[in-house]
Amino acid sequence: MIKTEQLKRSPLRILKKTTHGGVGKGNIGVIAARKGVGKTACLVHIATDQLFEEKHVIHVSFSANPSHIISWYEDIFDEIARKFKVNSTEIHDSIIKNRIIMNFNQDGTKTGQIMNSIKSMIKEGHFDANTIVVDGYDFNKTTKENFKLIKSFAEELGLEIWFSASLKEDESDFDKNNVPQLLADYINDIAILIYMKPKGKFINLQLVKDHDILPVKNMHLNLDPKSLLIVES
Repeated sequence: MIKTEQLKRSPLRILKKTTHGGVGKGNIGVIAARKGVGKTACLVHIATDQLFEEKHVIHVSFSANPSHIISWYEDIFDEIARKFKVNSTEIHDSIIKNRIIMNFNQDGTKTGQIMNSIKSMIKEGHFDANTIVVDGYDFNKTTKENFKLIKSFAEELGLEIWFSASLKEDESDFDKNNVPQLLADYINDIAILIYMKPKGKFINLQLVKDHDILPVKNMHLNLDPKSLLIVES
């Protein structure tokens, strides 16, 4: 019951239905928003969705203090459990074994080294990952060449990779296709681009790019700011 309800109301489930199959193997998705809107929580929900489907997830964090990532997962588990009136420990223990958290310093580590470490975890560590979620990655500190390396890595291993992108407070910093200027240099290697925006009591998800379609109309998809689950109309 809990898995059925969680999957039905997960933002990733709706995105797969409203886009051309979601991100897809070998592709990159990006969730963009200003600080404090809930990008990391949304990434955790994407990861949790995959865990509920008994898939394997690697959570890559570039945060100086990755302990908050574990807290996000615990909070999401607790909120889901509260919403559906089930035991959070039971949910947690049944799926957490399929998640690994890896931490890197973007300033001190080359992209190739990061990809090799993840590949080693998958191959030598026998962790058959399906999805990678990446938080804390600073797009101001990367290059088109580095991002293409990540895209090639996703293609080579057949992975879905999701990033969060932190935007400036000035929400006018977009091009004519509603692509944030921060991501303009990388848009060709991004399959799915989502913009999260506070809207009244909810968080609105706007699909900016759906594979070859740019721009995309508003999906009118709202999330509960606490649980990050779909708000039923």
